[in-house]
Amino acid sequence: MKDTHETNLAIEEIGKLEETKAPEIISENATEEEVPAEENIVEENVTEEPVPNDSSEENVTEEPVPNDSSGESLPVNNNKQAKEEILGKLTELMKASVETTRNAVESLKQAFYKIHRQDVDELKKAFLEAGGEEKNFLPPEDEMEAKIKELLNTYKEKRAALYVVEEQRKVANYALKLQLISRMKELTESQDDFNKLYNEFKEIQQRWKEAKQVPQEHANELWKNYQIYSERFYDLIKINNQFRDYDFKKNLELKTTLCEAVEKLEHEPDVVSAFHQLQKLHQQWREIGPVARELREDVWTRFKTVSIAINKRHQEYFETVKTKEQENLAAKVALCEQIEKIDYSLLKTFKNWEEKTKEVIACQEQWKEVGYAPRKHNIKVFDRFRAACDTYFTHKGEFYTTIKDEMEKNLEKKKVLCEKAEALKNSDEWRETTEKLIGLQKEWKSIGTVPRRYSDVLWKRFIASCDYFFEQKNKNMSSQRGAEQSNLAAKKELIKKIKDLDKVLEHDKALNLLKEYMNEWNAVGFVPFKEKDKTYKEYHEAIEKQFDRLKIDQNDRKMQTFRSTLSDMTSGDKGKGKLYGERDKLMRTYERMKSELQTYENNIGFLSSSSKGGSGLIKEMERKIEKLREEMALIIKKIDAIDENLE
Repeated sequence: MKDTHETNLAIEEIGKLEETKAPEIISENATEEEVPAEENIVEENVTEEPVPNDSSEENVTEEPVPNDSSGESLPVNNNKQAKEEILGKLTELMKASVETTRNAVESLKQAFYKIHRQDVDELKKAFLEAGGEEKNFLPPEDEMEAKIKELLNTYKEKRAALYVVEEQRKVANYALKLQLISRMKELTESQDDFNKLYNEFKEIQQRWKEAKQVPQEHANELWKNYQIYSERFYDLIKINNQFRDYDFKKNLELKTTLCEAVEKLEHEPDVVSAFHQLQKLHQQWREIGPVARELREDVWTRFKTVSIAINKRHQEYFETVKTKEQENLAAKVALCEQIEKIDYSLLKTFKNWEEKTKEVIACQEQWKEVGYAPRKHNIKVFDRFRAACDTYFTHKGEFYTTIKDEMEKNLEKKKVLCEKAEALKNSDEWRETTEKLIGLQKEWKSIGTVPRRYSDVLWKRFIASCDYFFEQKNKNMSSQRGAEQSNLAAKKELIKKIKDLDKVLEHDKALNLLKEYMNEWNAVGFVPFKEKDKTYKEYHEAIEKQFDRLKIDQNDRKMQTFRSTLSDMTSGDKGKGKLYGERDKLMRTYERMKSELQTYENNIGFLSSSSKGGSGLIKEMERKIEKLREEMALIIKKIDAIDENLE
């Protein structure tokens, strides 16, 4: 049980998604030159999606199986075939560039773990239907899962290598852009032919666009310098107005288009998607040259205003996420404390431990339903919860080990009693031996339980010796035969009175008179053995007819019949042994029914009346539970009746 619940908990906690950092908000007073560079915005606010832990199924959602990179739906009818196909496609994707296969790899991984979980659920269902207990279920190892993990590790290593290459490329781009800015500065101070300078300036702009990202710490300063010398080239050098006006007009058209695009993003329902699209639009804005000075502030204000609104929505979204994570953390801490405060000194019986185990398992189920805690606390609080559960199941294991040792000691004690009873069974010292055997029976009753596989065998061995002695004793009590004949006549007379019970009597009077006859029957001694069954059958039939006429409850009938049976069982000293045997039998029946009742009550909690057929199953199970409770109550009454006779 311990390993199963720990595994289920571990699956829930491994592979947590990384938090996305809060966006860098554009100040309402910022000028176009102060807009953060693309590298700064993107690098500052978008963290690389982590590759899940290889042993985790945390990121596998219960969604339709996603399409692979070819666009074809994965098969779901044959799980093994589907897994093999996923494995094959994932193997093929490993040969391609990690830059183009990221979504396909993630989709295949999610599809595999969805099928894998279905397989585990089916095996668990079959195990439970075969009679197994949920706490003992352990899913088998999946060879294909190991292969999938190996491929995912390979993919993660490739991505790490790609990250190193990208960082090196950013450094190279930074060096190149420094050279371009230096050359642009020289152009602003040059007296060469304008056409030559202009062409070189356009070439620098193109190379600047192609260079793309640089290290984050240099992005803003680099962009500001580029803007300064770009503006200086246009403003300080006396260029041809025709070229200047043409560039300004074209740039205005492009920036107006970007303003329209960013205004549409303001109504995008997906806040995170809108934010990422905004980063791309800012990158395009920076790649477009300046517009006419008199329009420059207006067009930038239009673009900046909507950008601020989108950034604000993005910030508010992540503030909400953080608040929810704090609530989840508080809920998880409460679950930890609930298990940590368990007082193990109060758990002294199997029932105590089973009830507390249900409570611990309920806490584990609640844990699975609680969402993520803040990243810096998530692993720590899970480790705390797992440690609390481990401590509980360790104490439980120690308890069961102790009980097992005690049952072995009880087994040895009962074997000794069997040997003593066997040594006394042939004795002809009737009174003395009777007292000894009765003492052995009381001692047997005081000894606790033994392992189930020995219980019935030992009891039969012990009671056989006791019965043999009392049978031999009864054979020597021939003087009782005359009394038995008198008892037979008295019981036949009572049977006749019961049959002839006046039908005109009121119900209550008739019932009271019938009970008096039954008490008289129980008070009458034993009849000859050969007449015993016949006489009791006639008595039972007569009583049942009167019960039917008076409409007596079935449980009352059974109890009255049982009391009559007890009078037949207490035949001399041997009757005591039979009473003890009947009592033990009833106790075992009671414990079995108690176990069945607990099973039904546990199972009814897993059924939902809203599911198909769920209502009918619940009603049937409730009927069985009620029937078991009635039968258990009747058994308790029978045991009390036996105890009265034993006293």
